[in-house]
Amino acid sequence: MDETKDQTPGPATLAPTALIDSDHPAVVELARRATGADPRARAISLYYLVRDGFRYDPYRIDLSAAGLRASRVIENGYGWCVPKAALLAAAARAAGIPARVGYADVRNHLSTERMRAVAQTDLYIWHGYTELWLDDEWVKATPAFNLSLCERFGILPLDWDGRHDSLYHPYDREGRLHMEYVNQRGTFDDVPAAQIGAEFAAMYPRWVESAAPDADFEQDAARERG
Repeated sequence: MDETKDQTPGPATLAPTALIDSDHPAVVELARRATGADPRARAISLYYLVRDGFRYDPYRIDLSAAGLRASRVIENGYGWCVPKAALLAAAARAAGIPARVGYADVRNHLSTERMRAVAQTDLYIWHGYTELWLDDEWVKATPAFNLSLCERFGILPLDWDGRHDSLYHPYDREGRLHMEYVNQRGTFDDVPAAQIGAEFAAMYPRWVESAAPDADFEQDAARERG
């Protein structure tokens, strides 16, 4: 059982922080776009706005505090799992929904040739997701992979109903191994940027130093599928 599910939200889960900058004008505007008559409906709306409104791009990661900030995803139009999870948390807080970020280490059995070359492993540490407080319980949501990427890669998109945890599927559409959760790191009121940056630099020196601004992760994913 996930013990964090029983923790009631404190005031920090509604407050802006250095990286979950829910008071940023662009985040506030995103929160205003959420539709629905109750918090769950607005949370679901925000989930899809973040999931599909900002494409997933692990080729251009910025491990600085500014690079991991929620509003940077809006500024760039893309992000990877850590800042996209922060953005969903920030937008939820701006909409009055308590939210925090959580992390797990996952083994990703499906990736692109470029990612395999730079990561040198199929173990990805500090995979980010979001927890939102809805009807007196924490519910996990994972807004990383946008729908068009899932379609090109042949993986099942993560839908979310605001009642059940939205976590990566263990298999893709063809039954191939996809994602395996191997370690839970817990939840945080703000993005632990210093710890993530230090551990990424030690674990993935090639990845950290190999920004590829001209590469397209979705196109590479489609080629991998053939």
